[in-house]
Amino acid sequence: MMKKLKVHYFQHIAGEGFGSCYEYLKQQGAEISATEFFALPKDFKLEIEALPNIEDVDLLMIMGGEMSVNDEANYPWLRIEKRWLRRYLASSKPAIGLCLGGQLIASALGANVHRHHTQEIGWTRVFKSLYCKEGDFQLPEHVDVMQWHSETFDLPKGAIRLAENSVCHNQVYQIGNNVLGFQFHPEITPQALKLFVAHEEEQNVFYGKNQQSLRDLERSDKTAFIPGHQLLNRAIEYVLQP
Repeated sequence: MMKKLKVHYFQHIAGEGFGSCYEYLKQQGAEISATEFFALPKDFKLEIEALPNIEDVDLLMIMGGEMSVNDEANYPWLRIEKRWLRRYLASSKPAIGLCLGGQLIASALGANVHRHHTQEIGWTRVFKSLYCKEGDFQLPEHVDVMQWHSETFDLPKGAIRLAENSVCHNQVYQIGNNVLGFQFHPEITPQALKLFVAHEEEQNVFYGKNQQSLRDLERSDKTAFIPGHQLLNRAIEYVLQP
């Protein structure tokens, strides 16, 4: 009997769950589990042993979140998460980071994560990088995706930039054949986008350059989400290949 794929995901805020890849992985017969960091009390002292045994994870998915990877003072579990990530990545097992998740992988491997000169929010186009070569994860020449970030990352040592745009150079990177980091949200669903918009409305966020209006985002056509979902499904296939 074929071994069941064990997928674990790290969730950092309540409204930003597993997204489109849940149904895809369920169709593959995967066993899915999660660590919900957002549910931990502020003063909870997380021990690294409380996180999954690395041997019990076949694929790690690291989701997004509104916090900075550098804000360990307000989110002390970030320090433990990054320590665990370093151990996991050293095992050469498959991992995919999405937005904050991509920043966390970069940070865990010693790369700088910093405030970007502008927020990038809404549907934007990213382009396949000239650094992408045969054998790397292949993106389309361009694809429209959902952005929602005010920070970005430098490339970790040994990483290859796979996608970029004029606003934010590092949009997708690859390490070896088993790790992919995304700056954007290929997993986002219409339901999740509604939660993003509602949260921003509560915060009375001002929107300017490189930021799509909340009204326009609310009117997003369902077909706009499909390219990102397809891209993420292919990314999962890529990092899982033997």
